[in-house]
Amino acid sequence: MPTPYDPDKLADATLALLGAFEFDNGRAWKRHDFDVMARLHAEGWISDPRNRYESVHLTPEGLTRAKALADTWFGASPAAH
Repeated sequence: MPTPYDPDKLADATLALLGAFEFDNGRAWKRHDFDVMARLHAEGWISDPRNRYESVHLTPEGLTRAKALADTWFGASPAAH
């Protein structure tokens, strides 16, 4: 069963990412910043993002870290279940 995440926290995090990478007075790309993705690849968390696919693969270590971060930052409180 997937971990339930707080939709308000996810929305705020997404909005924060859009704000962090906005340009041209409020425009933002729909996908993640290339430099950030390259850094995650260099650190061994994801497969090489420079390919023809629209997705990347989390390494085993990256998946463990990603899930831990998601649980910490976005986990729904026990009362929300």
